Amino acid sequence: MKSVAVYCGASAGTNEVYTQQALAMGQALAERGFTLIYGGGRVGLMGAVADSVMQHGGKAIGVIPDFLADKELAHTGLTELHIVKSMHERKLLMAELAEGFVAMPGGYGTLEELFEVLTWGQLGLHRKPIGVLNVEGYYDHLLRALDHMADEGLLRRENRNQLLSNPNPHGMLDDMLAYQPIALEKWLTPRTT
Repeated sequence: MKSVAVYCGASAGTNEVYTQQALAMGQALAERGFTLIYGGGRVGLMGAVADSVMQHGGKAIGVIPDFLADKELAHTGLTELHIVKSMHERKLLMAELAEGFVAMPGGYGTLEELFEVLTWGQLGLHRKPIGVLNVEGYYDHLLRALDHMADEGLLRRENRNQLLSNPNPHGMLDDMLAYQPIALEKWLTPRTT
């Protein structure tokens, strides 16, 4: 694993620890030689992660749609900045460039990106590690909801377990490096449709 996509808020949120952990994640990525792949913004937690990576001598690649870049939200101090035409193109390019994925605190966009790569992994479209940096329990309720889905038989336990969780940036990266994807039979086969 040489590159990690980080999904997180374009806002800093109300808890200063989110920014502190975004800075810590950026530093951890840079110190360990991972290239940051992210949404290309200069604001909020996104900007904090990218700034930290760059300040610690790492590489940061941003991918931002033109309508956001035009509003002067694009980070101009990155190693590379890709300006694309749509959110769909943004997510696809980020997924292609990344060899692992981490969601930090964020809102709808963060969850949407997280669940898309989880779904792609469930469908066998990639075998890359995916985790949440569970800063001060930010994702506890989400993780319980996923456990409930598995308990109710609507999410395979193996697919539930493909989502890693760790509260510490270095611990999260360690978990991702140790991740061993499992091969599962598809949900639907010609016999079960």
